[in-house]
Amino acid sequence: MLSNRGVWPAWLWMFVLALLLGWIPFIGPAIAGFVGGLQAGDTRSALIASLIPSVIVAAVLLVLGSVVGVPIIAVLVGAGLLVVLLIGSLPLIAGAFIGGMVSERRAIG
Repeated sequence: MLSNRGVWPAWLWMFVLALLLGWIPFIGPAIAGFVGGLQAGDTRSALIASLIPSVIVAAVLLVLGSVVGVPIIAVLVGAGLLVVLLIGSLPLIAGAFIGGMVSERRAIG
């Protein structure tokens, strides 16, 4: 039986909601992170799940750049984009942290 809690369902929620709410600066990704953090069930899983979308986007661009035929530039662009995405994901990470903490408190209480 598949569980609806954990890292994988949480990052999927974060990814989809971040795409849908991305037009709202700061608050949109924070809401996506909070909902994903609740879905993750604990803070550690929520933080891991909040990093996965950025890593996936950077990896896809790295692979696409390598396929096109410029692997050295693709590595530099992929690494640079990963840093930019992680910095841009700070509201998502903060929301995931808060959502994970709330989820832990719900489980305890």
